[in-house]
Amino acid sequence: MTDFEQSRQKFEELKCCVIIPTYNNDKTLEQVIRDVLEYSSDVIIINDGATDHTSEILNKFGSIRVITIPKNRGKGYALRLGFHYALKQGFRYAITIDSDGQHYAEDILKFIDKIEKEPDSVIIGARNMKHESVPGTSSFGHKFSIFWFRIETGLKVPDIQSGYRLYPLEKMERMRFFGRRFEFEVEVLVKLAWKDVNITSVPVKVYYAPKGERVSHFRKVHDFTRVSIANMLLVFTALLWVNPFRVLKAFRKKSIKKFIHEYIVNSNDSNMKIALSVTVGVFIGIIPVWGFQMLVAFGIAYLLKLNKFVTVAASNISIPPMLPLILFLSYITGGLIIGYSKHTVKYSSWITMEWIKENIVQYLVGSVVFGILAAIVLGMITYFLLRIFRRPQIVKMEISDEDQP
Repeated sequence: MTDFEQSRQKFEELKCCVIIPTYNNDKTLEQVIRDVLEYSSDVIIINDGATDHTSEILNKFGSIRVITIPKNRGKGYALRLGFHYALKQGFRYAITIDSDGQHYAEDILKFIDKIEKEPDSVIIGARNMKHESVPGTSSFGHKFSIFWFRIETGLKVPDIQSGYRLYPLEKMERMRFFGRRFEFEVEVLVKLAWKDVNITSVPVKVYYAPKGERVSHFRKVHDFTRVSIANMLLVFTALLWVNPFRVLKAFRKKSIKKFIHEYIVNSNDSNMKIALSVTVGVFIGIIPVWGFQMLVAFGIAYLLKLNKFVTVAASNISIPPMLPLILFLSYITGGLIIGYSKHTVKYSSWITMEWIKENIVQYLVGSVVFGILAAIVLGMITYFLLRIFRRPQIVKMEISDEDQP
C-alpha cells in the first residue's frame, strides 16, 4: 500500500475531514486544495462570500464538498458552519487549514499520528515564531494571545493563533459560541479547555509570502479590538464563574482526608502560603458577601497567588450549621466595638437574616472585626500545626542547558 493510500485509509478510519475556509484567496486556493487532496478525499470548502475567482476555481474540483455563504460573514462563522456540517456528515474530527498558502499540507500527517495517540484532543499546529520571515505584528499577537489564554485556562500552549488545527467535533456538539470572526479561534480553544478537553500541539512549518504578495484579511484595529474584547469577557468569565466552580467541583469529589493530603500535606506551597490561604478564606467566609464567598475567595486567591483550593475551602466556614453562630458572634463583636447593643440577645440557631437586617450597623462592624480576628487565629493555628506535623517540602529545580557549568 502506498503512502497516499495509507493516508486516506487513516482519515477514513478516524472519520476525519479537512475544512478549508476561504475568502478572496484565488491566487493560492487551488494549490492548497490540490495539496490537501493528496492526503484526504474528505475536503470541505467554506466559500465565505468571495468576490474574486474562487467560484471558478472550486468548479474545477468534482470530489470536494462546497458550502457557499452569499455574503462574507467572517472566518469564525465559516468554521462554525463547517463544523456543524461535518458533524451532520458523521465525521469525528476536522482539520482546519487556511487557504492563503501559509500552511504545508504534508504536516497533516503529524495531526493524524498525534490524534491516534491522544484521541479526542485539540491539536494545534505550532509555528516557529522566531523565524526571520515572521512579521513583527504576528509575533506580538502570538505573545499577547498566549498570555491571555494562560490566564483564562491556566494552560501554557506554544501557539494560540495558528489556524492549522485538529478539532474533536463531538466535544463541540452542544457548545455555544459568540465569535464570528478571528476571535472565534480564541473562544473555541478556551471553552474546550474549560470542558477539560486535552489541548496539545505538533510543530508545523509556515510560509510568509513577501510583504508585497501577502494577502491578509485581518484588520489590525477592528479585529484586534474584537479579539481583545473577547479575551476580556473570557477572563471575567474564568475568574468569576468557571474557575471557582471547577475548584468547588474538585473539592466536592474528594473526602476531607484526601483533600488535606493532596492540597495541604503534599502541596508544593510553603506552610506560610497555606496558612495565609486559610486566613483569607476564613475572612471572606465571615464577612457579608453572601452567595459570593466562593467567587470572591477564588478571585483574591488568584490575584495574591495563594492556594486557590485551600482558600475556597476555608471560605465555606459559613455553611448552614455554622452560619447562626457566625452571625451571633459578629453581632456581639459589633456591640463591643461601637459600645452598645440595640437588643439583648442570646445565641439561638433561629438567628436569621431578617434579624440581622434590623441590626445592620452593629452586625456589619462586628462581622469585619470578628472576621479579621477569626481569620488571624485560625491562620496561626494552621501555620503551627503545619510546622509540627508536615514534613519539610523538597524544592525541585529544573536546570536548563544554558545554566549548566
